[in-house]
Order: sequence, then structure tokens, then C-alpha cells
Amino acid sequence: MTGTASPFTGLARSRRSPRKFMPAPLPPADIRGVLEDAQTAPSNSNTQPWAVHIVSGVERDALARELLQADEDGRISPDFTADYGEGIYFERAQALAAGYYGSLGIERSDREGRKAAVRENLEFFGAPHVALLFMPALGDGVRTAGDIGMYAQNFLLSLASRGFAGIPQTMLGLYAGTVRAVLNVPEDLKLLFGISFGTADPAAPVNAFGRTRIPLQHSVVLHSTPGVLDGQ
Repeated sequence: MTGTASPFTGLARSRRSPRKFMPAPLPPADIRGVLEDAQTAPSNSNTQPWAVHIVSGVERDALARELLQADEDGRISPDFTADYGEGIYFERAQALAAGYYGSLGIERSDREGRKAAVRENLEFFGAPHVALLFMPALGDGVRTAGDIGMYAQNFLLSLASRGFAGIPQTMLGLYAGTVRAVLNVPEDLKLLFGISFGTADPAAPVNAFGRTRIPLQHSVVLHSTPGVLDGQ
């Protein structure tokens, strides 16, 4: 079977990470369906190492308050390091930031405006729900993190298939200690990242902020696989 794009192609290529949500909660049946879809993700030796906390309502609001206070106090408590390096990865991150702040009308010199925009992460961009993805300490964690990444992609695509949306937020992982304390999560579970989710606000200009992807030949090396990148 060749030549015809499947419905999945449109779904995967149209998925976006909105930064402004409507406040209405999602139907419980849809949240359960998303979780069941995510649960089908593959994992190393079927270990299924994800531990997922879904936070909504008053507990979501309480968590946001604690995260904002931790940020105000400078109390970061990440379980993992984060570094873009000094090369192409840093340049891509900088380009994304410039486009994002530009979509908000925030000038590069506006430090307070940028700080306020960053802190919206800690209020989950107004989303009614957030999923916090924790992982156990297994080996060096690389395989476990990969498994959770596949779980998260299933989660995001399932949301999109139902007309909803989610945004992965590694920034939430900077406050892992705060999240664990608020949600009473054991210390041996490490916070990888969170996904804020709900219904994207169709009227928010920031949600029109586009994404770019590098050409395939910048990330794919072919070995005896002719014709794949012809014309690029």
C-alpha cells in the first residue's frame, strides 16, 4: 500500500501546542479515552514506567499558586538538568523564543513582559487540566524517558483526534520538588515534564504562532535507502 496519506498524516502534521486555553473542563469520558490511548504506547520490555498525575479544579489552582510562589522565591528543584549547548540547538531555541515573544508583541528589551509570559507556564496557560509525568529511577533513565516520550506523544495525538489540545512543558520540571510536595508524590518518582491540556482558545492570537521543522536531510541519514529524499 503506497501513495495515499492516511488520516494519521493530517492529524500528526496539524497538531499544535497552544499557549492559551478555554477554562471549561473536558468531559471525563474524553480524559479517560486519552489516558487509554496513551497507555498503548510501547515501552522497554513492557515495563510501562509512566506514573501520571492528572490535576484539575481546586487542586490545579492550588498547584499553580505554589508554582508561582516557588518561582517568585527562586526555589527551583529540577530532577534533571537542561542545556541547549552553544550550537544549532541553542539557535533553534532562540528562534522559537523570538517568534513566540513577537507573536505576543513583547519587545526583546521588555524584561518584565518576557517574565510575565514565562510565568504563564506555571498557570498552565489557562488550561483546566495538567498531566504530570513522573518516572522511576531505572538505570541512567534514558530508556525510561524515551518510553514516557512515546506515552506523551500518544496522549497529545489522542487529544488532537478528539478536537482538544495539549502543550508539553519542560518548565514544570524545574519545580519538581514543589509539585511532589503539593501532590504528595514519593521522592523516588522524578518529574520529567507536564502536559497542560483542554480546548485551545480559537480567538487567542498567540495560538496562531506557527512552528517550523528542519528539512529531513538535516536529521536523517540514509543507508542503501534510495529515493527517499529526492528533490529535497
